Amino acid sequence: MKLKQAILETMGRDALRDALARLDLAEGVDKRVPDDMRARLRRARRATPEALLALLKAADLRSVCTLQGVDASGRKQQLTERLLSSDAKPPRPPAGARQAGGRKAAAAQTERDAAKRPAKNRKAAAKPSSSSDTGTATGFETELWAAANALRGNMDAAEYKHVVLGLIFLKYISDAFLERQEQLEAERDEGADPEDPDEYVGANVFWVPPEARWSKLQATAKQPEIGQAVDDAMAAVERTNSSLRDVLPKTYARPALDKRRLGQLIDLISNIQVGDGDARSRDVLGRVYEYFLGSFASAEGKRGGEFYTARCVVRLLVEMLEPYQGRVYDPCCGSAGMFVQSMDFVNAHATGNGNSGRQPRRTSSDVAVYGQESNHTTWRLAKMNLAIRGIDASMIAEGDTFHADRHPDLKADYILANPPFNVSDWG
Repeated sequence: MKLKQAILETMGRDALRDALARLDLAEGVDKRVPDDMRARLRRARRATPEALLALLKAADLRSVCTLQGVDASGRKQQLTERLLSSDAKPPRPPAGARQAGGRKAAAAQTERDAAKRPAKNRKAAAKPSSSSDTGTATGFETELWAAANALRGNMDAAEYKHVVLGLIFLKYISDAFLERQEQLEAERDEGADPEDPDEYVGANVFWVPPEARWSKLQATAKQPEIGQAVDDAMAAVERTNSSLRDVLPKTYARPALDKRRLGQLIDLISNIQVGDGDARSRDVLGRVYEYFLGSFASAEGKRGGEFYTARCVVRLLVEMLEPYQGRVYDPCCGSAGMFVQSMDFVNAHATGNGNSGRQPRRTSSDVAVYGQESNHTTWRLAKMNLAIRGIDASMIAEGDTFHADRHPDLKADYILANPPFNVSDWG
């Protein structure tokens, strides 16, 4: 993958906005649409790989390294030099070789011409993506899904999603913890204590006990007791973080789960950097998580609709109601897709003038989410889905809304729901 393209694909919405502003390219770009922002940066001469790399944090640089297939270890300067070196132009080929490459050059020119068309025309001409209902897949999500799915063996998709998503969640909180720990180590002279849980909670980072840190799991991935080690790690995280109590899966030690495949999956997930506590990195993980949810829903067929509503449907509902502020309620919230899209909607308008000037500026802190889900495993997915995005999930209750309403006195400003039409005995 070309370096500039890899950089742009790694950048989330906030990072793209920041790059446009710093490079003075923001005028005339719809800053709610990441693809439009990427197109502007892709065309702009001043948006060189060097300029874009200078705007990235270390975790994002590592993600670019992973996409480029280069060593992702070391500090920012080393990562930057390594990436720029990998992007060095090859020697000019002889005339015969250039002629043979004519088709590729023509294809590249076609792509550049398409990028120059107005946004509306580009959308009309774009070929529909197979991932349109599962979030934005830009390369590493699909590669991770394909590799993880190959390790599934005979396990049912409904069961396997908890294995994969639980591990991805644990990798996220461990990455975020490690970055915060490094910050505290650098501030020891100022009185910081890297072993004080309050130093992490105060920065909205989950405290991860030593036995639950990813480095320990990765070191024992090839051992027969890896399943028990993962269960112990999940239990330790729950003990030290009350908001995750009874949420994380703890079934990795069961005999039916192939421990060799589990070790391979841990090695696979170890190659992605997903949690540095920064909003852009949470966006990287959010894309992976949502893509996996959608892919598992597709794999499960009809039953997938019990925990996941197609992204395009959720986005339509959210944009119709425009939940800028107040209480947003979903009485059958599944894996919390309505809440995630509501927060994305608010954040997309936070730096603009609201809805064409009719709404004041809002941020996601102006929205509180309330929900209920009857399926216990789906409720756990919802809690994890919100936790990786830093959304308060304390008001997401478990239980059947029809028979045991957990929010009987709630006065909600917006109700967003995709009712479980396939449940026939609700009356």
